[in-house]
Amino acid sequence: MENNLKSGRIDTVSKVIDASPQKLYQAFMDPNSLVKWLPPEGMRGEISLFEPVIGGRFQLTLIYEDEYAVQGKTTTNSDTLEGTFIELIPDKKIVEAGVFESDDPAFAGNMVMTWYFEEAVPSTKVTIVAENVPKGIKKEDHLDGLNSTLENLERFAKTS
Repeated sequence: MENNLKSGRIDTVSKVIDASPQKLYQAFMDPNSLVKWLPPEGMRGEISLFEPVIGGRFQLTLIYEDEYAVQGKTTTNSDTLEGTFIELIPDKKIVEAGVFESDDPAFAGNMVMTWYFEEAVPSTKVTIVAENVPKGIKKEDHLDGLNSTLENLERFAKTS
């Protein structure tokens, strides 16, 4: 089944963050923390379902702060992603598969997001690998969003 999920375009970004893998992993496992740093610049997040166990489900809605700037995938100003946690290795790796709620077939399919936390004492290299990225998501926009998320995570780690 995993081979069916992992296909199509792959987008990857990395950043070294001055925090331990444990701290960064926990920032991901707490939904109250997650909505503070995960949404890229210009967005805010809402989590309506969050079960961080293998096979557990999640539902995340990203809302564009400037509703006139971008057309959302789910509504005119939002993107809702429903997914499942595929693999959780504490302080090392998170794999999730998700589908955008959209009537547009350009956003169809399971996108697999893998987060790697590689210790680089005293810091951590965080790498995000997005596989099977829907064709409707422009590569440059996606990379900008992923990099923005990593910058947010870095700021969050410094202040929490």
